[in-house]
Amino acid sequence: MSGPGGQVIEPRTRTARDAARARLRARVARRWMATVTTYFWIACGSALGGMSRFWCSGFVAKRFGGTFPWGTMLVNVVGSFIIGFFATLTGPDGRLLVSPNARQFVMVGICGGYTTFSSFSLQTLSLLRDEEWLLAGLNIVLSVVLCMLSVWLGHVAASNLNELQGA
Repeated sequence: MSGPGGQVIEPRTRTARDAARARLRARVARRWMATVTTYFWIACGSALGGMSRFWCSGFVAKRFGGTFPWGTMLVNVVGSFIIGFFATLTGPDGRLLVSPNARQFVMVGICGGYTTFSSFSLQTLSLLRDEEWLLAGLNIVLSVVLCMLSVWLGHVAASNLNELQGA
């Protein structure tokens, strides 16, 4: 189609198609930014959790010695309490409404960076290789039992807080 002076005029469908593509590109860009933002908050939480783990494990090792991995156990027990408490407090029936990014910052980022199942496994392997059978078994049993107890206590504490009236 030609207009005055020989200018080419595109059919209307072309403009509608361009607008649809622009909307699609904008939607994809928003999703991409939301994903990048989520990863950013998880990375920040992981850094905070990792630094906290490093400090806490070192503090406990200096106070109680490094023969038995008390620092790793303490970190895992405390982390289990925190994730149990926060998951319940901010869950669908929880008292505190937070964004999905805030939940991921705490539960995936901070707790993921703070708790140390890989360290637990390596330290237990080291105890086994040193033929410290009793200490290795104690580490396994205490870690599992105390972490399960701790995550349950966090859940119970947040459930009780959720049921409080007037706040």
